[in-house]
Amino acid sequence: MSTVAPPLPADLVTGLKRLKLATMRSLAPELLVVAKTQRWKPEEFLRTLVEAEIAARDASNTRNRLRAAGFPVQKSLEEFDLASSSVPRSTFDYLASLEWIRAKENPCLLGPAGTDKSHLLVALGHAAVEAGHRVRYFSAAELVETLYRGLADNTVGKVIDQTLRADFVIVDELGFAPLDDAGTQLLFRFVAAAYERVSLGVASHWPFDQWGRFLPEPTTAVSLLDRLLHHSVVVLTNGESFRMREAKQKGGPQKS
Repeated sequence: MSTVAPPLPADLVTGLKRLKLATMRSLAPELLVVAKTQRWKPEEFLRTLVEAEIAARDASNTRNRLRAAGFPVQKSLEEFDLASSSVPRSTFDYLASLEWIRAKENPCLLGPAGTDKSHLLVALGHAAVEAGHRVRYFSAAELVETLYRGLADNTVGKVIDQTLRADFVIVDELGFAPLDDAGTQLLFRFVAAAYERVSLGVASHWPFDQWGRFLPEPTTAVSLLDRLLHHSVVVLTNGESFRMREAKQKGGPQKS
């Protein structure tokens, strides 16, 4: 027959609340019973409580960072199909190490649609969150729209500074739509502010020499690329779209 653990004395509960040690407060009553029954040493009891509190706080911090990142989907590096990808194993391993975040390097993924650029960037973002880094995700359209709103109320500098408090900022789908002159200047201002300050992860289906297709001012485009590529890890993806592969597999034999 199981016995209910006696509650902690009121002064201990008050002290643990004041110190915001919620996990200790919830575990301590039952753990005290176990410690007495199994004759734990005092340091064993204390160590178990401290480790539980640290684990709970780490998990809570990870959840908060994950929420703040704003990922559109959940992806992991373990799910990434490296065998079907054109990404070299050595490059993948370096990206998975996250050493480039500490070096403030910029992963730049270029290739046709459906070649897992976004998957890899988002998976790297999730890995970075799990490793304790702050991450922010934007599509290029969302980022420029956010900067436009800051421009409208004269807070664009503050918006950029707040965004760049992250360790890794992802700008996905760059080049899906052309930018006007104001949007190009805002994007350049953002990239210039991030230079050697945080890691920028960029995905685009346009090779660098064709970025003039969506950045209308050539001088600004060159200056933006100069800062982005100075410390970068460039990954070129190719092959058939994974979405097309899946469609063909689900649809059976295809008519020519």
